[in-house]
Amino acid sequence: MKKEKQLRYDTAYLNMAKEWSKLSHCTRKKVGAILVKDQVIISDGYNGTPTGFDNCCEDEDGNTNWYVLHAEANALMKLSKSTNSSKGATLYITLSPCKECSKLIHQAGIKRVVYTKGYKDDSGIQFLKNAGIELEKIDL
Repeated sequence: MKKEKQLRYDTAYLNMAKEWSKLSHCTRKKVGAILVKDQVIISDGYNGTPTGFDNCCEDEDGNTNWYVLHAEANALMKLSKSTNSSKGATLYITLSPCKECSKLIHQAGIKRVVYTKGYKDDSGIQFLKNAGIELEKIDL
């Protein structure tokens, strides 16, 4: 029963992350993230350029610009401007974290990551697994 209820919530939060991803101006990949703690959304983010920069995420060749922030990094930066803490939170994200974001997730004290699609390089997922963070892939 509890697992069924958790799956309903997980699916709902992943759908919210998917909606949030639509705000991204990136052409290649649109990624959304929702941070939840104690059944409350404490932050959200999507991939895009830093504040004040042109919203174009890709260069002329279609490659992602190096300065584009990933959805989970944006959610954590947004959270840092609040009084909330990510310690013990769950991250819902539409694409599994890269290795760089995985380090941020671990350092932020996030205990669980739920995602829909796997990133091409799974070293981020392997790092989180080694760090003891609960991982769950749910297809929408």
